[in-house]
Amino acid sequence: MVFHALVFDRRLTDLHFEVVLADVEELNQMASDGRLDVAKVSYHAAVHLLREWALLPSGGALGRGVGPLIVTRDSLSDLDGRLVAVPGGRTTASLLLALAEPEARTTVLRYDRIMPAVAAGEVEAGLIIHESRFTYQEHGLRAYSDLGEWWERTTGEPIPLGAIAVRRDLPGAVQTEVARALHASVAAAMADPDASSEFVEAHAQEMSQEVRARHVALFVNAHTLDVGPSGRRAVAVLFDAARRLHGIADPGLDTFVGWRPEDS
Repeated sequence: MVFHALVFDRRLTDLHFEVVLADVEELNQMASDGRLDVAKVSYHAAVHLLREWALLPSGGALGRGVGPLIVTRDSLSDLDGRLVAVPGGRTTASLLLALAEPEARTTVLRYDRIMPAVAAGEVEAGLIIHESRFTYQEHGLRAYSDLGEWWERTTGEPIPLGAIAVRRDLPGAVQTEVARALHASVAAAMADPDASSEFVEAHAQEMSQEVRARHVALFVNAHTLDVGPSGRRAVAVLFDAARRLHGIADPGLDTFVGWRPEDS
């Protein structure tokens, strides 16, 4: 919904956007390959991309109670040595699993294949994201743990899931305009959610209207409009954890660029 006005309201900006819809891990890879100018990426992926990409203050997913869940078909006492299906190696969900359950083994499946694989016994557990947190019980699955709750309890911070990134080699004026227009698009979506309902429904696959409403209510919040000081602090904590895990040096560049509401 946050992109509806950006794409369809020509009064919002003179920039033209050619939209590519893809799975979150596909988008992470497309950004890594340099195939996009603006991309939604996982915060985990962003740690690896910050030399070429910067993040925008609006349009992201960050908050409390929004973390990924580990689900199982059978009751398990622990995940040590267990095979867990994950929705991509550079998703934030996979980072949290590596931090919270370092002894688990992983295999990558597209996010919408994870619950069926767990239900069929192909893997012992699954790491689910997006709307799956509302529907896993319909697959006969149970929640093993909530990694968002683990993160909040461990760090005291909200969980940064995904952000909108822009290429650093774009002109500064273009980066600023993208940031401004994206903020305006999010504001428009929040002011009139019904305006984007058909657009959201068209790209929601099998998601029911009730699940869509619950998904939007949970994942679209004040941090979506502007990541804000508390959000920036949470991102810094997540980045520090990811860098320690992967042995990555801080590139020393500003994480967030572009227009902010106070600039108007």
